[in-house]
Order: sequence, then structure tokens, then C-alpha cells
Amino acid sequence: MWHWKNILRGILMGASDVVPGVSGGTIAVVLGIYDDLIAAINGFFSKEWKRHLKFLLPLGLGIITSILLLANLIEWLFEHYPNPTQFFFLGLIIGVLPYLANKADMKHQFEGRHYVLLLIGVILVGSMAVFQVAERDPMTDLTLASYIGLFFSGWLASSAMILPGISGSFLLLIIGMFSTIIYGIANFRFDIILVVGLGIFIGIIVMSKVINFFLENYTSATFALIIGLVIGSVFVIFPGVPEDGFMWGISILTLISGLIAAWLLGRVEYK
Repeated sequence: MWHWKNILRGILMGASDVVPGVSGGTIAVVLGIYDDLIAAINGFFSKEWKRHLKFLLPLGLGIITSILLLANLIEWLFEHYPNPTQFFFLGLIIGVLPYLANKADMKHQFEGRHYVLLLIGVILVGSMAVFQVAERDPMTDLTLASYIGLFFSGWLASSAMILPGISGSFLLLIIGMFSTIIYGIANFRFDIILVVGLGIFIGIIVMSKVINFFLENYTSATFALIIGLVIGSVFVIFPGVPEDGFMWGISILTLISGLIAAWLLGRVEYK
């Protein structure tokens, strides 16, 4: 059976991957499909590839459509209304933590070492908040070295995208490639899109196999680290205190909207 609901899920994941600080993996956790996603990516290269294709193809269509259509909108929102936009994603992430804790059965499954892993995850992602990012102008005249850099940027970003809490877009900002890739998407530079897309494809395959191994063999420990990564992302995404009362009000509304959206998604996705 085709998972056509995954088109909408993919749209949400694609939109989040455009925003520096927000992880597509985190949104997959919010949607309750993270472990299914990892299993489907790995299962696609088995004899049951047709079954997994019915899960992945609609999701991929949603992600690609979202990135192509919403790149300009997300970039505009992030540039002109960064606080309300980031507070919405904060609400989403905070709102999903109870569902994630319930899924991991923290009360019965977690021991001392699991809480240590959780703390490591928080520190690992939370420490990224101290990076001062100086993004350069997009590259328009590309050389062979530029294309190689874009390929490995896609590889690195996709490896991060599939990990909850670690933002691929934020890593692209750190290495100075974010503006070039957003420029390529917004202006339909197919050379940039194809090279980065190839890097993303290979990175997702490799990282999904690593995560799938740990989910199957060290389930509680993996969930502990994932929960820590998600909590740590709160510190990265938090944009600071709004400048005035009006922006405070808007940011609080978007935060509440994110919390409500997470609650509604939890009601639907975590049945």
C-alpha cells in the first residue's frame, strides 16, 4: 500500500531542512516516522525494495517539492521574521519530547548510562549554539573544486539531516555553503542542484545504515542519544529575547502554535 500521507510529511521535512538550526530528522521524530524512515532507507536495498519504495517515494516527492517551492518563502521568513519562525519550530520540538520519551519508555528502560548518553546528546548539539556564523555571498562562477566542495557539503548536510537535533542547514552555514545552495535552488541552477543532490543521496544511505544498526542492537541507548540531540537543538534554535512587546506577542503565539501542532501531530501519528 502506498503511503500517500508521506507527501505531506515530506513537505514538512523539506521546509525544515531549509531553515538553519532545524533538523529534518527532528521533524521525522515529531511526525512519528523516524524509525520507519531509517528502516525503509535500508530496506530499499533488499529484496523487499518495492514495499519500501511505497513509503519513500511519496516522502521524497514531498521533500523535493517543499524545498523547490518553499526555499524563497522560508528564506524570506527567516530573514524578516526570524524570531516568530524559530519560536514556531521551538514549539514543535518541545511539544514532541513527551511522545518521544513515551516511545522510548524512559521510565522502565532507561538506566544511569542512558541518562549520560542523553546528556552527551544535549551538550553535543547545544554547544553548536556558540558558533558565530559569518556566511559569505553565494558562489556563481563555479570551478571543479567548487563542485567537489558542493558534493561533500551535500554529503555532510544529509548525514546531519537524518540525525534528530543536528541541522544540515546549520552545518552548511558553518562551512560557508548555505547561501550558494539556497541560491542554486531558488534560481534553478541545475548543476548545483544535481551535485548537491548526489552528495545528499549518498550521505543519507551511509548514515541510515549506521543509525539502523544502533536502533536494532542498542535501542534504548540510541533513543537516549536521540532525545538528547533533540533537547540540545532547543538551545541552537532559540533566537534570543524579542526586541519589543509586539514581537514578544507574535513569538509567543507562534510558540503556542508549534506546541499545538506537535500535540495534534502526536494525536494522529502516535496512535
